[in-house]
Amino acid sequence: MVSEQLTAALTPVLGRIPSGVFILIARSDDGKTTGLLASFIQQASFDPPQVTVAVNKTRYLNGWLKDGSPVSLNQVQKGDNLLFRHFGKGFEPDANAFEGIECSPGLSGLPLLKNAMACMEGVISGQMEAGDHIVYLVSLTNAVANRDAAEFDPYVHIRKNGFSY
Repeated sequence: MVSEQLTAALTPVLGRIPSGVFILIARSDDGKTTGLLASFIQQASFDPPQVTVAVNKTRYLNGWLKDGSPVSLNQVQKGDNLLFRHFGKGFEPDANAFEGIECSPGLSGLPLLKNAMACMEGVISGQMEAGDHIVYLVSLTNAVANRDAAEFDPYVHIRKNGFSY
């Protein structure tokens, strides 16, 4: 447990660490596919190209993310309320998370979102517990830019509070 003194010191500072906004897409062992809004994503390595993705332990999606599992990461553009609102509400495991959302199949067969600035595909290649989240290492295998990279203007999430989304 974090002390009250440390919480008070970190609250206005920790949430100011900027992070991109992505839609993380994964598939269950029985073929269900879903997506969730994710902002704890960070590049972790140049060679091989890897990113980390932190998912709250309360999310059922953690049961779908195992070593070797494919994922797609779809980068949300600044001002895009469609993807942010649609995936921000969350979905039950049996719900069609992609209803009304334009997609194309990636190399892994997972959806790539056409309204995203860019999409990356990869496989889970490790994980570790980090407090109330699980951090996954994703080895990247493919990328698709849906817009000219010079025009990328990513949605950057800055929280007001370092202890909540």
